[in-house]
Formats: sequence, structure tokens, C-alpha cells
Amino acid sequence: MWFVRSDPHFTGWRLWLSRCTAGTLQPATEIALAGEGLEADPFFADNGKTLWFISTGPGASKNSADLDVWRVARNPDNTWGKPERLPAPLNSNAAEWFPRPAHDGWLYFGSRREGGKGADDIWRARKHGDTWQVENAGAAFNTKMAEYEFQPSPDGRWGVLSTDNGLYRVDHGAKGWKPRARYGAEVNVTSAEIGPMIASDGKSIVFSRDAGDGQSGELYIAGPMASKGIATCSAR
Repeated sequence: MWFVRSDPHFTGWRLWLSRCTAGTLQPATEIALAGEGLEADPFFADNGKTLWFISTGPGASKNSADLDVWRVARNPDNTWGKPERLPAPLNSNAAEWFPRPAHDGWLYFGSRREGGKGADDIWRARKHGDTWQVENAGAAFNTKMAEYEFQPSPDGRWGVLSTDNGLYRVDHGAKGWKPRARYGAEVNVTSAEIGPMIASDGKSIVFSRDAGDGQSGELYIAGPMASKGIATCSAR
């Protein structure tokens, strides 16, 4: 299990890994993929062969404005190759967040770059030859407020949007993405929910929440799996 850990002030983000042994998650260890600064927002693609993440790079920068989209390929022996920072115009002089590939070839991510509708917007990029086509994801996602992350479902029919007003569901119709719909009180308790991931059943979501009770950033699950609990972990 890969996750992000920060200090109580939600700064100093680093990647951590907890392995499953005999059905139990073991104590986590820190992982440095591209540098000693900030690293966050891991996401596996291509059946685990590619890991997308954000990083400030080889230096020790703690400035979130320096965060860019990176990726690294898994070698046949299960080691990781050399991480690569994606080029402009996918990355910009502003911060990029939460790279999340979709089944149709688009890469969704958040960014504070110029040309958006608000503080942070959802953008998407697709590679054509040696260059990247980048565009704003549009009004179904973005407002004058802040939108950080969009996690598309594996089948591309829906996704989960993270904003500064909690989590929203966005469905895909015949004419593209439909206007977003906010999750209810079973998910949005403090409006500080972030980092949603769609579980393997395609129905449940895992996310982090600042509960305001000294447990900032704890992990939660909502959906059919939530009532059953999670007693064991899978080694797959």
C-alpha cells in the first residue's frame, strides 16, 4: 500500500509504503523516487507497470509551487527504473497535482497554471507523437473555487472529483462529462475530504479527511465495502 504522509500542518509530503505480510500491513517505510524534496499523489497504471506521482525533483525543495508530474516504469525484476519529469506544456511554472490516467488515453491532473477558471482547476493532457496536448477539463469539473483532483473509473463511465468543498461524483454521458454532483453527508463531513481512490470493486471509494479532531489525514472508505470492514490485506 502506497500513501502520502505529512506533518500535522499538511506540509512536507513524502511517499510511504506498507507491505502486506501474512494478511497484515507492516510498519511503513519512506520511499524517495525522484528526490529529497516533496513527493506525493502516487497512482499505479498499466497493471502496476507504471507509477505516476508528483515531485519537486532531485533537489530538496519544499516549495509546493515546484511540484511537477513525474512517472517511473517498473522493471521486469520488480525494481523501479529511472523516474522522468514530464515536459511542458503538461508541466508548467505552477504546481501540478494528482496525475490520474484514464482508459481513453487522457491524463487528468490538477494545476494552478494560468488560463483556469479559479484557484486550482482540473486539466487533461494527451500525448501526440513527441508533444503533449493540454486543455482545461471544462465546466463540468471547474468553478471559480479550487478543484484539485479527478479520479476516473476504470471503465471511464464516472469519476470522483476532489474540491475545497468536499468530494463530487462526475458521470460521463453520450455528449461528454455531465455536471458534477456532490456526495452526501456519509462522505462529506468536514468538506476537507481529499485524495479519493476508486476501490477494486468499482463502487467504493477510499479517501483522506481532515476530521478536525487531532486525526488529520486519516484514511476512510465509503461504499459497499465500508459496512463489511477490511480484516485482511491482499498481497496482489
